[in-house]
Amino acid sequence: MFSATPARYRTQQRRSALHLIATATYWPFFAYLVGVVGLLALMIGLPQLLGQRHREPGTDKPYEGGIASYGSAQVRLSAKYFLYAVFFVIFDLEVVFLVAWAVAARRLGWSGFVSAAVFAGVLAVSLAYLWRTGALDWGTTALLKHRKARTASGGSKR
Repeated sequence: MFSATPARYRTQQRRSALHLIATATYWPFFAYLVGVVGLLALMIGLPQLLGQRHREPGTDKPYEGGIASYGSAQVRLSAKYFLYAVFFVIFDLEVVFLVAWAVAARRLGWSGFVSAAVFAGVLAVSLAYLWRTGALDWGTTALLKHRKARTASGGSKR
């Protein structure tokens, strides 16, 4: 038996039903979003309203562990600290990927083993390259090599 409702009306009914389902699915996210924004506003606004208002000479001075600070806070750091951080991130990520591989090693089979071996091999080759070029040597050995190379090339003996 034919339906007396036109096709356009049925399409609109389906769209409104899908809209209701989508709205019902996402309302917890929007409630969470409103809660987070409200909590942030509360955490930022309440101290401004209820906090003490005083201006003393020592209020704006930094206080680090009971020691009065001196000099500028903009200190130039050596690049080796940056290199330590980069090496840590690289090899930490290697461990994360290899642990994830170890968890799923049986399911991945030999193709997973080969891909993990290639991954570890690329990192080992890069480590060997860094070691050979002296990027990992920040002590006196690198300084002496640099000075010897400069002296041999006729540079200053500084």
